[in-house]
Amino acid sequence: MIKTLYLDCFAGASGDMLVGAMLDCGLDFELLRSELLKLGVEGYELSLKRASRSGISAAKFDVHLEDAHSREHHHEHRSLSEIKRIIASSTLSEQVKQRAQTIFQRIGEAEAKIHGIPIETVHFHEVGAIDSIVDIAGACVAFDILKIE
Repeated sequence: MIKTLYLDCFAGASGDMLVGAMLDCGLDFELLRSELLKLGVEGYELSLKRASRSGISAAKFDVHLEDAHSREHHHEHRSLSEIKRIIASSTLSEQVKQRAQTIFQRIGEAEAKIHGIPIETVHFHEVGAIDSIVDIAGACVAFDILKIE
């Protein structure tokens, strides 16, 4: 049986927002945490709490960088190939790796088009930072665990 998830992203969606939504759909936080260890990156901690905005309560998932040195490099610049290499060298499932690499590929294509440059020369700023990589990989892990096609 195929599971389909419909999202109404009228104002966009970030990786942490998608993971929070998946946690509200039943994703186990500790299972997510253990899967993200397979990404093979360090220097972050995950948190989960409840947030309420305009009378709506939701899971608030965050990736926090561990120390001041990491915060200084929060906006590290990484190329698409560097990010794909991080994902490819992980021990995440092949499906999660493929989905995460596809997301970064599409972001890279959009950045290249917007700036009128070849995709090979795109350097990700915020999206290249560890917290953003963990957010996007986390969303892919969530879809995999919940078996959302």
